[in-house]
Amino acid sequence: MAKRRTGGDGAADGSVAGLIARCASALERSGACFGHGTDNARDEAAALVFHVLGLDHDDAQRAYRLPVAEAGLQRVAAMLDARISTRRPLPYLTGEAWFAGLPFFVDERVLVPRSPFAELITTRFEPWLDPDRVRRILEIGTGSGCMAIACALAFPGSRVVATDISAAALEVARRNVARHQVADRVQLLEADLYAGVTGTFDLIISNPPYVSAEEVATLPEEYRHEPVLALLSAEDGMATPARILQHATRFLAADGWLAMEVGGGAMLLEERFPSLPFLWPEFVHGGDGIALISAADLRASECPATP
Repeated sequence: MAKRRTGGDGAADGSVAGLIARCASALERSGACFGHGTDNARDEAAALVFHVLGLDHDDAQRAYRLPVAEAGLQRVAAMLDARISTRRPLPYLTGEAWFAGLPFFVDERVLVPRSPFAELITTRFEPWLDPDRVRRILEIGTGSGCMAIACALAFPGSRVVATDISAAALEVARRNVARHQVADRVQLLEADLYAGVTGTFDLIISNPPYVSAEEVATLPEEYRHEPVLALLSAEDGMATPARILQHATRFLAADGWLAMEVGGGAMLLEERFPSLPFLWPEFVHGGDGIALISAADLRASECPATP
């Protein structure tokens, strides 16, 4: 996912840029962990300040020079204190995260969007797919709905089915579907993976749980605010990805593709399915760990299926 960068240098202390610099210093001293839309203290501070003051990221250069009134300073200080004292990811405090250039409501019922899937969606999965031929898309484990909604907007001639086992997560997804006015093309379904899904799809996407119990136990405190159901998977994190793969051929069109994120588990996935010729895209804006495989290759490899 392309990260927002908002910074300014050499500004007076009373300016927005000066306030960002002070917030960044406080975040660095606090030992806060970044990784929920930003990856450093400077960008996190800028996101916090711009949100609290209602500033436009597209007008950042002018905004850096603006003076900050006392009331604004107090509001920024309050949110900075909450970020440091609670270790809640900033998007949970602001109620908003960005994905594929789009804003989404988020809270602790869902993961904070941060997947490199955003780049695949905005480039419409080319060159693997012909975007004009994509009519049906399935997302497994939709969470906030950000990927399903971004796909609906990237493929305006398509319909999207998005499943999630969490009723609470689907409440958030419904709010975002309504916000982006795609309720006529995005169907939300409470289901464990493919349960209740019918028909075939040109594209199946998933950012499933793929973190092992051992790794979950070592995550920084910020990550402990996220729903463990969306992170934790058995068998070194590969149990859920394996189930998705083992049933995918039933739901993929003959020329369809499956795209599934496994993060740092790429080697584990390849070891578990040595006959599958996964493709691993490289991303201009950073990130890795998304496996692509065609329906034809899945069928040719005779991927073992579970009952």
